[in-house]
Parts: sequence; C-alpha cells; structure tokens
Amino acid sequence: MAGAAARLRGRALRAASWLACHLPERPLVAAAELAGDLWYRATPARAAQARRNLRRVAGWLVEHDRGTPGARAAARDSRALERLVRLSYRHAARYYLEVARTPALRPGDLDERLEVETPEGVADAFTPGRPSIFVGLHFGAIEMPALFLAVRVGGAVAPMETVGDPDMQDWFVRTRGAMGVRIVGLREARRELTAALREGTSVGLVGDRDLTGGGTLTELFGAPARLPLGPALLAVETGAPIFVAAVRRGPRGRYAGGVERVEIPPDGSRRERATLTTQRIARAFERVIERAPEQWWAVFFPIWPDLEEAERPRAAAPMAEPAGEAP
Repeated sequence: MAGAAARLRGRALRAASWLACHLPERPLVAAAELAGDLWYRATPARAAQARRNLRRVAGWLVEHDRGTPGARAAARDSRALERLVRLSYRHAARYYLEVARTPALRPGDLDERLEVETPEGVADAFTPGRPSIFVGLHFGAIEMPALFLAVRVGGAVAPMETVGDPDMQDWFVRTRGAMGVRIVGLREARRELTAALREGTSVGLVGDRDLTGGGTLTELFGAPARLPLGPALLAVETGAPIFVAAVRRGPRGRYAGGVERVEIPPDGSRRERATLTTQRIARAFERVIERAPEQWWAVFFPIWPDLEEAERPRAAAPMAEPAGEAP
C-alpha cells in the first residue's frame, strides 16, 4: 500500500508540474495568490509567527528610515501589518508555483524578464576561471538566481535539505539538475562544496535559516538571530569570494535582483573571520529584505530567539474564564 501511495504521489506531482508548465502563467499566478489568501485564513498560528517577525522588520526599517512606505507603515498600523502578512502568504504560494514551473525555465527568460541591478557586481562574481560562493535567502524567486548561476558558469553545486517525500526529493534533484545545479545533501555539503570550489566549480547556499543547529547568533534587524556559519567558513577556508544573491518579483511577470560581494576579513582566527563575515552577510540580507519584506518567506519560521521566548508565556497562559460565571 505504501509503495502504491508513493507512486500515486509521484504521478500527481509530475502531472501538476506538467500542467503548470503548459498553462498560461497569468491565471496560474492569480490562482496561487487566491491559494495564499486561503492559506492565510486556515493557519492562524503560522500567520502569528509571520506577524511577529514582520513587526520586528518594520520597526527596524522605521528606526533606520529605510524600506518601502508599505513596510514602514506596518510598524505603526495593524492593518498595514496584516496586509504585509497576507502578501507574504501570496508570495509563498507563488514560490510553490515557480517550483512547479521550474522545468519550463529557459535561459532566454533571464534576458526577457530579469533586470540585473548590479551589473558590476555580476561581472565580479562571474570572473572567468574563478569559482565563487553565492549565498541566497528564502526570498523572492529563488529559482531565478539558480538558473542565472547555472547559465553563467555552466553548472554549480548546491546543498538542499532532504524532503520527507522521496518522490518530491527526486523531483527536486532531477529538475534542478536539468538546470545545471547538482544537489547534495546537508550532511556531505561541506565536503562536496569544498571539493567543487577546488575543482573550479561555483557553489550556492541558502544562508538565512540555521537548519543544522550549528549556527551563530548574529544581529539581524537589530536583534540576535541564529544564522548558519557554513557559508562564511567555506569562504575563509577556501579563499573563494563570497556574494549574497537575490531576485525579487516585480509587476507583470518581471523580476529584479543582483549580487553583493561580502568582504572577508584578512586577519584573526578562522572562527573570528567567519563570525565577522557572517555579520557582514547579515547586513547584506537586510539590504535585500528591506526592498520587499513580504517576499521573505523565512518569516513563517522562528528567527529571533527573544521573540520566541516572549511568546511562550502567552501561549502557555490559561484562557480567562468568561465574565459572570462561577469558577
């Protein structure tokens, strides 16, 4: 029975991806955004997590006079904050649509739909004959930078968390492999990425969530957040240049994004250099996220330990008894 169920899931996944690749994009985007609205209504605990995280981002943006007017308004106006939360759900749903449409991505899509905002940074990142480390976020259209990387350098290596469903895991490996990105597991990531860089192959990592538990507390939007140390350690140990890369969605099917080089300190111990590099990565993350915080879908997960600690007493507190009733 389990094998039959797995085969059915695999067939359903392939069929859904085939449909997503062959149907017109605009109505699919509208359907994804509707699904995001329904998801928002159906998952109040998830929405509360996003609300806490986005409130912190919005408050920091106001304090530093940065970010979009809509994001800054969310620091003071509960309705503006709720709009930001709902938009986050819509963008998360669009991410899943984009994943399903990955097999349809073609190199020509980059020229037609992607505005490169940092041409000098891109030229630096893709210097011929020199591999680079690209650090991304759970932000915007994450498949676009992967395609851009694969097209510009002819292939890349990237780690990925293992998905619980084997059929879905296999689908991710095959579709991203078709784009030129070789997927490796988290356990062997350090060895595989180091070997790839030494062989002259660029690598990509996602660095805004600590999935292995070995991260370091780094200030992010004004408060300590646990970020993985791996990208910075890889740069320190191999000497490869490291860049933060991100692409955000724009109107009418357009995208915009670029890369920013992160300077590696020349002096200090390996740990000290990696810690400072991680802090600099966090500053680059802030510059990416401030442009569109609603597209940072890491907000649906715990980010700042102090927010989670403050939430625990409220979650554990007993509900107040209705007024006028005997105990």
